Amino acid sequence: MEINIRDYIKNNFKESDVNEFKEAINSNIKNKEELALPGMGVFFEIIWQNSDQNLQEKMLETLKNNI
Repeated sequence: MEINIRDYIKNNFKESDVNEFKEAINSNIKNKEELALPGMGVFFEIIWQNSDQNLQEKMLETLKNNI
């Protein structure tokens, strides 16, 4: 049985509000949840795909300056 992680994450958070997203992100970062990394990647993919070029450039600079 093959699981589509993107669809699973999207369906899991479909009814979530902004505070639930924030809590999930902060909790996973704080607890260093390795299993949460694919879900965080799905969140980032959604943000990236829905950001204009200026915001994408800002995110890239943030990554570059903090790695």
